[in-house]
Amino acid sequence: MFTGIIETLGTIAALEPRGGDMRLKVRAPEMDLGDTRLGESIAVNGVCLTVTELNGGQFGADVSRESLSVTTLGDLGVGDRVNLEQALTLNTRLGGHLVSGHVDGVGEVLAMQPDARSTRVQFRAPDALARYIAAKGSITIDGTSLTVNGVDGATFDVNIIPHTWDMTRFSVYRIGSRVNLEVDLVARYLERLVLGERAAQPGQSGGLSEDWLAEQGFPNHTGPRD
Repeated sequence: MFTGIIETLGTIAALEPRGGDMRLKVRAPEMDLGDTRLGESIAVNGVCLTVTELNGGQFGADVSRESLSVTTLGDLGVGDRVNLEQALTLNTRLGGHLVSGHVDGVGEVLAMQPDARSTRVQFRAPDALARYIAAKGSITIDGTSLTVNGVDGATFDVNIIPHTWDMTRFSVYRIGSRVNLEVDLVARYLERLVLGERAAQPGQSGGLSEDWLAEQGFPNHTGPRD
């Protein structure tokens, strides 16, 4: 588990193809790896990876074919900067929100514009994730815990203060940049709880639907209101 508070930016030192997947090596001179052990977890751009190699201020991790297919790690090149966070401990301050490091989908940067000293950034999420994204709710973008300012369908925006801009990958984003998204854990579990016994039936991986909610007596707010 992680908090979504980025510790530092690392740099991709090497990308080594290995039998269909990849060994990723990251230089992290500003991260304290003194008590890190092989087998522990570090989130790289929001993806929980297992440390398989340690060499001073550098670590290596294997990235499976599955992770390459559902995240942006396969887009990285040598020299690219990445967000890094070590796994939380029982005495870690939970300054962001609970983050699993399991990416739900890849989003895209749609717009970036100044907002006083901050920057407002708009993203498009995969349609399947739209139901988990709510205004003033939490979202993880490349491992960074953020608050959703506004949401419209599958698009949403966040406000990036100068400190976050300087300490994370936001400064390298451009229109069209692809980012790793992880929705709020509570939203995912709440959906399954609301399904009740129906969650055990085959074909329920898609979660709630408007028709099912109507059958259960939930009001439909998509049409005209009184």
